[in-house]
Amino acid sequence: MSPELSQKLAAAVDRMPAFPKSVQKILELTRDVNCSPKDLVQVIDKDPVVTVKVLRVVNSAYYSLPKQITSINHAVVYLGFNTIKNLALSIAAIGILPANNAAGFDGQQYLIHSLATAGIAKQLAMRVGGADPMDCFIAGLLHDFGKVVFAQFMPQEFRKALEISQWNETSLHLALREVIGADHAVVGAMLVEKWRFPADLIETIGHQYGPELPEQDTPMIACVFAANQISKKLEFGFGGNPWIEELPASIAKRLGGTRDEVIASLGDLAPVFEEAKIFSKI
Repeated sequence: MSPELSQKLAAAVDRMPAFPKSVQKILELTRDVNCSPKDLVQVIDKDPVVTVKVLRVVNSAYYSLPKQITSINHAVVYLGFNTIKNLALSIAAIGILPANNAAGFDGQQYLIHSLATAGIAKQLAMRVGGADPMDCFIAGLLHDFGKVVFAQFMPQEFRKALEISQWNETSLHLALREVIGADHAVVGAMLVEKWRFPADLIETIGHQYGPELPEQDTPMIACVFAANQISKKLEFGFGGNPWIEELPASIAKRLGGTRDEVIASLGDLAPVFEEAKIFSKI
């Protein structure tokens, strides 16, 4: 990468909003084994945006609760720590997305794809030794955020790369390298580093492509890579990339089979898709 391109990408990343402090605090709390529901409620109560959206989701038809929930305290009890954390993360990620972009990138379909990838990555992590399900959810949710940077700050170049990818039925990351000189994995890793996420999550977002995965792949990389391909194969949303990869041998070994065998072993993934659609509308 040339110094000029490196500087241009860094400037674009710097223009992205900060990840909300309330959500960072929620992540810290839910990693603490001594965290109580009361601790979580206190943080959410101080953020009116998160409060309103959590209540909107818990009262949606998706959860079909017998009566309306009007307090975050009750929402945490009904939904549980993990769902509240997933929701808060999703709210934060959606809040950073621009309402429109000049690249013609479909933000709603992108969100559904990212949320579905997150949900599948979390399920895969439950069967892979050394993988933390919640960390894999976060990595799945944020894996494509580099596309958001391109859509917002390099829209013409991004549009061209999207068109090349569609016309040639080739991977978007290759089209981006051709047009811009760098792909969304590079920019996404720069962004989550700016947001001070852990090193393993930065590494996972930076390594998303089969032939280029490190030989010593990590449990998180395996889960997120596979979840991304499964989400694309099942057409759970669309992140702009039509190319679906098979699982590299090292990942297939970790997960116990080929991509299609892993899909079959996961059973009915419709609830993951439905939750992704619900969360994407908040």
